[in-house]
Formats: sequence, structure tokens, C-alpha cells
Amino acid sequence: MGHLSSPRPVEDLLRELAPRVLGVLVRRHGGFDVCEDAVQEALLAAATGWPADGIPDNPTGWLVTAASRRLVETWRSDAARRRREERYGQATAPPDPVPEVDDTLTLFFLCCHPALTAPSQVALTLRAVGGLSTAEIARALLVPEATVAQRISRAKARIKAAGARFAQPTDAERTQRLPAVLHVLYLIFNEGYTASSGTALNRVELTAEAIRLARQLHERLPDDGEVAGLLALMLLTDARRPARTGPDGALVPLAEQDRARWDAALIREGVELISATLPRAVPGPFQLQAAIAAVHDEAPSAEQTDWPQILAFYDLLAALAPGPMVTLNRVVAVAMVRGPETALAELDAASQGPSLAGHYRVDAVRAHLLDELGDVGAAREHYRRAAQRTRSLPEQQYLLDRARRT
Repeated sequence: MGHLSSPRPVEDLLRELAPRVLGVLVRRHGGFDVCEDAVQEALLAAATGWPADGIPDNPTGWLVTAASRRLVETWRSDAARRRREERYGQATAPPDPVPEVDDTLTLFFLCCHPALTAPSQVALTLRAVGGLSTAEIARALLVPEATVAQRISRAKARIKAAGARFAQPTDAERTQRLPAVLHVLYLIFNEGYTASSGTALNRVELTAEAIRLARQLHERLPDDGEVAGLLALMLLTDARRPARTGPDGALVPLAEQDRARWDAALIREGVELISATLPRAVPGPFQLQAAIAAVHDEAPSAEQTDWPQILAFYDLLAALAPGPMVTLNRVVAVAMVRGPETALAELDAASQGPSLAGHYRVDAVRAHLLDELGDVGAAREHYRRAAQRTRSLPEQQYLLDRARRT
């Protein structure tokens, strides 16, 4: 055994090694489903043993060996797989060195197979690529552990039924599945940055994991503009996290945040990344959102924000990738550039669509615009309506506070 280590570095190391170990097993033995189960058991054994015994000199080899032994035990316990046991019986102590092949990208695309639902893609990505346990995923997503286990089990069964191969995706497969991969990472980040329910506004473990995985994807696809755009968007958005809540955990809106608390290093990295990407890549939704975030982050104060430039980016984004949140954010930009009356008229038209009907953020934006126009009573009523419709307690408290102060 090697040096002793505290639990936190062990946990980080295991998350880093998980996709590599899984890739080695699937390449050697096939069967993503059984290999993934075996790797999880090896990770659990390491998580409980290494903090006390020390990290092995070859931690990857240790995990591969432990997982391979677990595979053989599984095959031995299944009478229907006797022949496979004979074929792979020597896997208890694999003599071959661990290959230097990095299978992270392959795992990304396998976890985002089109046969899977979005919740299953999220859970499987966090487990197979992120190295999180079922319990950790359940805590992060605020769902029962049994629900996560069921999603992962069904996802592996569907991958098996679809006959998906564990191999580098072809150019066509990569083009087809990359949007799903980016969408899954975006979902993970968003759920961590503004939790859709519960008492906490942020769940840092999810935002940190999304950024870590986005960095891995960018390392493997450095020339893809949307991969770079997503990473830049995450960095520029997460940079504001320290100022998003007050000492009591209450939500602090962007215009009122103490910008001295923003993470300057993340802002610098995000701005450099999107500045290098925009001139050379085909514009995409994540690049445009990152450009908007960069304009906000580079403004010395809320009053000095370049709103005309932000509105121009939102116009492009609405044409390229229209959606309900793009519409609402663009309405706010319209208010800053053309006035709240014009923005309110646009909100009235947009809110008739089914995607925004009854959404609490429509009421929140309407309340803000009515407040700007001096219609205090109506603004207060819409702040209260918005508070009733959100499941996030910090957002609810903020909206009720705005209603009281209006």
C-alpha cells in the first residue's frame, strides 16, 4: 500500500478513476451492465478500505483487479453462465497492464444513448462517468435512493436491449448524440445552481460535478464550439455563486449582488474561453448564453451593464434556439433597453403559449415590470402568485419579501 490519505482526496481519486476502470472492464469482458455493477462494488471497497490502509501504489490496477474478481464471483453464482465463467475464469488476477486508453468520451456517449430518457441519462452519467454512488446521486437530486437505483437499472437494461456497443462513436453517432450529452451536463449544472425544490438555493456538489465533467469533455473535444461554450457558461455562472445568497441563505438577485465576492479567476477563465471560441466556431445556443454571461460578469456594476449587447445576443438566441426561459430573459433585456411598457406587451403575447402558461417566472417577471411602471398593487399580487407556484423555498421567500417591500 502507498501513503495514507484523508477521505476527501480518496473520494476525489475514486471519482476520477471510475470511468477508466469501467472502460477497462467493458473492453476486456463486454457487458456494460454487469461491469458497471462490479466497478461500483470495487469503488465501495476502496472507499471503505483506503482511508485506513492507504492508497495503493497502483490504484487503477487495484480497482480493475477487485472489479474483475467481483465479475467472476457473479458468474460463478449464476448457473446459466457456467460457460462464460470457464472463458473468463482467469480474470481474477488480470496479468495484462491497464491500457492507457481513456474511455471517458465513449462512456459519455453510451450514457446518453437515445433509447434512454433524460432522467435516466442524468443518473447514469453521474454514476458511470462521474463515479458517484447511488446514494450520492439520490442526495444530490433530492429523490429517493430507490428511484435512482431503478433509473440506473432500467437504463442499463435498455442499453443492453438496444445492442449498444462500447466503442468510440462514429462521426455520425457523435454528431447525433453530442447535443444530448451537453443537455445532460446542462441539466446537472442547472439543478445544482438553482435547485428546483427544497430548502437550499444551491447544491454545490452538482455544479462542481457538472463543471468537472464539462472540463473532461472539452479536453477530448477541444475544437467543438458548443462544448467550449457550455464550459464557459458554467464557469461564468458559477463565478457569481458566492454572492447569490445572503448570510441567512436568502436569494440575492443579480442587480443587488456584491460583485467583489464574484470569483475573478472563474470569470477570467470563462471570458478567455468564450472569446477564443466565438470567432472560430459556428455560433450555437451555449456559446450565445456564455457570451451573455460574460457581458454581465465583466460589467463593473449593474448600472454599467451593456444591455443593448445582451438584447442583441438574446435576439440571436431566440432565433437559433427559442424556448420559454429564453423568451422570459429576453423580455427582461427588452425592459432594460426599450422600457417596461414595451416589455410588458411582449410578455403578454409570449405568456399565451402553452410552454409559459402558469409558470411562476411569468408572474415574477410581470411583477417586476408592473413595479417599474408604478402599479404597486398589481405587482404585489403577481409576486405572491409567483411565490405560491415555485417549489424552491429560497425563491419563495425572496418573492414574498419583494411583495412586502413593493
